[in-house]
Amino acid sequence: MSSTTNDPIAEHGWTAVPLDPEAIFQGKPYLYEPGPILVKDIHFPSEDPIVAKAQQFAKEHLPPQTYNHSMRVFYWATAILHQQFPTHAAHLSPSTLALTALLHDIGTAAAFLTTTHLSFEFHGAITALHLLTPPTPTTSTTTSPTPLGSPPAPQAAQAAQAQAEAVCEAIIRHQDLGTRGSITFLGQLVQLATVYDNLGARPYLVHGATRDDVNGVFPRGGWGGCFAATIRREVGAKPWVHSTLLGGPGGEGFANAVEGNLLMAAYP
Repeated sequence: MSSTTNDPIAEHGWTAVPLDPEAIFQGKPYLYEPGPILVKDIHFPSEDPIVAKAQQFAKEHLPPQTYNHSMRVFYWATAILHQQFPTHAAHLSPSTLALTALLHDIGTAAAFLTTTHLSFEFHGAITALHLLTPPTPTTSTTTSPTPLGSPPAPQAAQAAQAQAEAVCEAIIRHQDLGTRGSITFLGQLVQLATVYDNLGARPYLVHGATRDDVNGVFPRGGWGGCFAATIRREVGAKPWVHSTLLGGPGGEGFANAVEGNLLMAAYP
């Protein structure tokens, strides 16, 4: 998709922002009161061939509940982007955001979750990086997913690398919740969208009409129980994983919080 800027930092969300959302929202529920924005009002960049291929990859590897969660994350993030961060919205590539949303939970796929020692975010980020890095004549595809694109011209390759690495960084850190240090703007945006969908965090950040519409178009299908079961399955197989940081030993605190998401309880 065409970009509104030639600056890869702004285009792919590399701008450093506080990790602590309270520092961004200054202790308020939002910076600007959100208004209703519906799925039909938000453009999903499916005309971008890399996005289209990533979407197909996600559909093929993820269960329907996780795929729908990934799509909801794109729409929550886009609504938050345009209504809370208009300066960033003028520059951030919708394709980069879509790729991050589509692939942020790819590490939970059955093909990956228990076939690696890595935490699902880290393996998913590496998988996404392999998928999105421009192929070269020496690229090996024997142990990595086949890159989704064709070899670009040198100048385009630099832009594609900035995008692929931005997606990778955001996926690695999408469960890196905390209050110290910084994160990329893309990473913060995806964090805000994922914790909104999974935990009901910052409930006033998205308008109720938007919440109703996005959940209607991309039904949850028991997402809370589905994701909680995934957390427990990963922690049971790999008790060292990053999810334990959020929920303590066994990941139960995190899994219970996902199942107890009251904001989304009205949407089965």
